[in-house]
Amino acid sequence: MKTKPPPATQTLGSDPFTQGDGTLPYLIRLREHTIRVVDDNGQPRHRDAPTRAPKIGPDLGPPVPEVPSLDEADEPISWLDRMAGMLLEHEDEERMAAVVSTLDARPYDFLGFSPRVARQALSVFKLLYRYYFRVESSGHQVVPEKGGAILAANHGGLLPFDACMAVVDVVLHVNPPRLLRAVVDRWAGTLPFVNVFFARVGQVVGSPDNFRELLQDNQLVLVFPEGLPAIRKRAAERYVLQNFRLGFVEESMRHRVPIIPVAFVGPDDQAPILYDIEPLARLLGLPVFPITPTFPWLGPLGLLPYPVKYEIRYGEPFRFYEEYPPESAEDPHAVRYMAEQVRRRLQEMVDQRVLARRSKGG
Repeated sequence: MKTKPPPATQTLGSDPFTQGDGTLPYLIRLREHTIRVVDDNGQPRHRDAPTRAPKIGPDLGPPVPEVPSLDEADEPISWLDRMAGMLLEHEDEERMAAVVSTLDARPYDFLGFSPRVARQALSVFKLLYRYYFRVESSGHQVVPEKGGAILAANHGGLLPFDACMAVVDVVLHVNPPRLLRAVVDRWAGTLPFVNVFFARVGQVVGSPDNFRELLQDNQLVLVFPEGLPAIRKRAAERYVLQNFRLGFVEESMRHRVPIIPVAFVGPDDQAPILYDIEPLARLLGLPVFPITPTFPWLGPLGLLPYPVKYEIRYGEPFRFYEEYPPESAEDPHAVRYMAEQVRRRLQEMVDQRVLARRSKGG
């Protein structure tokens, strides 16, 4: 029996990891079916291992053959493929191929990730990474070479460029390169085209099922425990972390994966909010209706981020599952205590970078 989808406004600000039934009423749920994978002679392989269709995006239609490599897809080479070939360096191509080799994503993985679209997107976002936000990063050695991990970061800016830059940073600088999958708020899943694009580049809408499946698949997952309150902060509250949601700690304990604090400096300056018209935001079903120095005065262009310099710092992991018994994941007081430790560490990391930047006059 299907439940009636709740209004969009009811999902705003909710914890995507603690929804009891895990339903995603606005997503295009594809039926379970088998995608036949064939060899060079057209013979089926892996008959007993059906692959689930992506949970986000349009129906893929009839069975499709295995894609041999990033640049040898069956579809005609598009101008986006040519653009990626021109913008990506040889090392970038090798790193992207290394990322794809660790995933079962031919032509899509179980959540809709497309190697081809991800390669195209990397060519564009690398330009923003290098020339617009001029990202500097350090501490990559704490990211595990294999196995699952939760990267918990502070959040800022109206548009999620911090998540985009983190994904690019992990692909370009972590050894071996890995795909970082950001968990985005459920509201993003209601946006046509945007939700499909997120899926194609490896990002997922927050739900218990998606989150757990990624950890069970030993992948890196980026979460913003502050949730939507982080992007509602006014200019005077920049770099002050909001209260953390708790679900990421519970899943860390259950799946025995480390929590890596990731500090961003820059996103809180990319679109300073002077005032949030909350009644208008609720009326329009939006998480925020901001007044900034450029929005709404410049229309949609006013939402574009300022070219601020980004810093990304990876901190030493928390391994609470080594310190506390498994049943602690069901104890709300213990979980809140652990989440607060992560929040305090992350706030310290952010404060250090902000003070260092101000001392340099940045």
